[in-house]
Amino acid sequence: MNRIGFIATSFLVALALLSSTLFVVDQRQFGVVYQLGQIKEVITEPGLNFKMPPPFQNVSYIDKRLLMLSSLDTEPMLTAEKQRVVIDWYVRWRISNPSEYIRNVGLDESAGAMQLNRVVRNAFQENINKYTVRDLISASREKLMADVQREVLSVVKGAKPWGVDVVDVRITRVDYVEAITESVYRRMEAERKRVANELRSTGFAEGEKIRADADRQREVTVANAYRDAQKIKGEGDAQAATAYAEAFGKDPQFAQFYRSLDAYKQSFNKKSDVMVLDPSSDFFRAMRGSGSNTVNSVAPPSRR
Repeated sequence: MNRIGFIATSFLVALALLSSTLFVVDQRQFGVVYQLGQIKEVITEPGLNFKMPPPFQNVSYIDKRLLMLSSLDTEPMLTAEKQRVVIDWYVRWRISNPSEYIRNVGLDESAGAMQLNRVVRNAFQENINKYTVRDLISASREKLMADVQREVLSVVKGAKPWGVDVVDVRITRVDYVEAITESVYRRMEAERKRVANELRSTGFAEGEKIRADADRQREVTVANAYRDAQKIKGEGDAQAATAYAEAFGKDPQFAQFYRSLDAYKQSFNKKSDVMVLDPSSDFFRAMRGSGSNTVNSVAPPSRR
């Protein structure tokens, strides 16, 4: 049993020792082999590799893909006309030489991102004051980005190269600082309100003008219609009066009797009407007298 246990233990120790000497490098990474704290080898190709077991040799990995760094702060910058603006930007970069990167920058990607952020920030600070706000939102924006990229490359590839390559520098937003933005918004709002009030006033004046013209046309139309109606009514009354005069002129006595009946009809048109009159007055002359007189008074006109 002791012999079997010894063999099993030896096998496990050998297996652990073997596994500590093997490591796999992914196609997205660099493999950096350290020997007693010094870089022994940089493996750039993916696959299975061998090394001495710890503590003689250790391995670490660094990303070899294209990385993106975005602006980390919103500190304003001064333009050529001394306007305070906030610029958002991003940088596309990659680690091209792991040995130089580890010696001069750091052991991981975050160290390079922090230092690269500082360099890009300084490059923007030095170049932004050469441009106006109008330039930053026009075709000159491309020139600014090219100048910043060129300056950043001169730093990272200088006396102590970082082992990185800056592929692109881009500006995503240019805006005034919050205080100026608020002032601009208030000025724009006031201008829009002024234009709106002017349009409302113009519309109200046009509406009053249209309503006044419509009222005038209505008054003219009503006046003309009333004039024409009165004219027609007058002509009708004149024709009626002529007809009545001709008819009543043929028999004045019948005309007098007809007018009396019309007066009675107008006076006693309701049952509830009460009138107090003197029976001997001329109003009842058509109802008084003997039968012969009444008959004579209502006799139809003689035919000729």
